[in-house]
Amino acid sequence: QVQLVESGGGLVQAGGSLRLSCALSGRTFSSYAMGWFRQAPGKEREFVALIQRSGGNTAYADSVKGRFTISRDNANNTVYLQMNSLKPEDTAVYYCAVGRTYYSDLRPGSYDYWGQGTQVTVSS
Repeated sequence: QVQLVESGGGLVQAGGSLRLSCALSGRTFSSYAMGWFRQAPGKEREFVALIQRSGGNTAYADSVKGRFTISRDNANNTVYLQMNSLKPEDTAVYYCAVGRTYYSDLRPGSYDYWGQGTQVTVSS
């Protein structure tokens, strides 16, 4: 059974930082791309960042580029999202997802299992 468990969300002031973690079980972590998405109230789920299986290739939404960093630890089956210089508009539920194959893109359909989400709230 594939399972993704996120942690690290919380309440932070604007300009602060958080690091999200997502642990994968039930699948060979190093064989799959991983992604982070977010969904704010009343909005559709949107792409945030992705990392291919090797960790060498990453991609970011324009809104987070230069502030967020995605990384992975294949030895510990965990993907991270380091979020710096947080803004109130970053407030959302953040979801990690595992790709269908070793390569995924920014479309939600490229991912077949999702975590339960972790709330990030940035106060102004």
